[in-house]
Amino acid sequence: MIIVDGPAELCGELTVQGAKNSTLPLLAAALLCKGQTVLHNCPDLSDVDTAVQILEHLGCRCKREGHDLIVDNAVTRCQIPEELMRGMRSSIVFLGAIIARCGEARLCSPGGCELGPRPIDLHLSSLRKLGVEIDESGGWLTCRTPEGIQGAYVSLSFPSVGATENLILAAVCGRGTTIIANAAREPEICDLCEYLNRCGGRVYGAGESCVIVDGVKELYGAEHRVMPDRIAAVTYMAAAAVTGGNITLRDVDNTHILPMLSPFEESGCEVRQLGGCLNIMAPRRLSAVKHIRTMPYPGFPTDAQPVVMSMAAVGRGTSVFVENIFESRYRHAEGLQRMGANIKVEGKVAVVEGVEGLTGAAVQAADLRGGAALVVAGLRAQGRTRVEGAEFIRRGYENLAGSLRDLGARVREE
Repeated sequence: MIIVDGPAELCGELTVQGAKNSTLPLLAAALLCKGQTVLHNCPDLSDVDTAVQILEHLGCRCKREGHDLIVDNAVTRCQIPEELMRGMRSSIVFLGAIIARCGEARLCSPGGCELGPRPIDLHLSSLRKLGVEIDESGGWLTCRTPEGIQGAYVSLSFPSVGATENLILAAVCGRGTTIIANAAREPEICDLCEYLNRCGGRVYGAGESCVIVDGVKELYGAEHRVMPDRIAAVTYMAAAAVTGGNITLRDVDNTHILPMLSPFEESGCEVRQLGGCLNIMAPRRLSAVKHIRTMPYPGFPTDAQPVVMSMAAVGRGTSVFVENIFESRYRHAEGLQRMGANIKVEGKVAVVEGVEGLTGAAVQAADLRGGAALVVAGLRAQGRTRVEGAEFIRRGYENLAGSLRDLGARVREE
């Protein structure tokens, strides 16, 4: 449980953690590399812990030294236990790497946050085009490549981040050239490809809608610094916004933040980008954020929608949200309503009529980003807010309560 005693006014400086959504595919990529991989700026998260357990089960030796994670590749298995797969939905990203490394893989459907259907059919159909034979029975996926990974042209029906990562990881040591059309363009894809190329890979076009992978025979471990977490950054920006605060975030890639700036500017916040830092100064009362439509990068990210809804809940005027990525991404709305927010949800549309203030309440986090949104709202609410489900929040935020305390909030985890 996370307990928030509000209201607060955040002030100070904070260093943004390494990106969870970059760390996980980087750890999967370590399976492909001979020798040692060292990831710097690796966040201390429960999802990262699960990924490390997967690597260790597969035979790797892993050691954490502060925010450095060292992986010695010594793969001896090709199957991930069900309890580890069920622990996080991103575990499917290991599929392509295990197939490429071992020529076979066996795993069950992944777990993690319940955000509605997140079918892995796109992953499987894409891998089949690279010559992977997949048997789906009894809730398990049994994959084999009798003739190895074969380069191919793959056009994705949707620019899925996970499917793009799996294809790149499978193809980087395959035979021939793989062309991925309608590829995801997220910064985390660029971070993965930068690491693979540093290890000897030949991946071109990361960040564009067409990625080309020329297969190589071998990859060799390297050192790499994980990119800053853009979703963690926008979470702290939202926390400053709802409290009328003034904070500076260090270690921010401002180009990654650009697609998320509009609601802050529309709500009346002053945002200044200073090299690798970002300063946000919020007014005493926010204005509405108007219209938010989640889209694949470079559109507005679905992971940022919940915390921006917390801003809209106390903004002056009407804000409209359209969720185009996940079907069940408004589960935090119920908790915000318990705190006094005026939110109406119908299908993929949520209409938020801003209220002047919120009241602390007992609420339940149903997923990672929704849980963070409830904590953010609690910073503005009068009285005590109890957010159950802190285990969801620990999946993606390194010591959220402690970081907010450093900025002047009264927050603790029990």
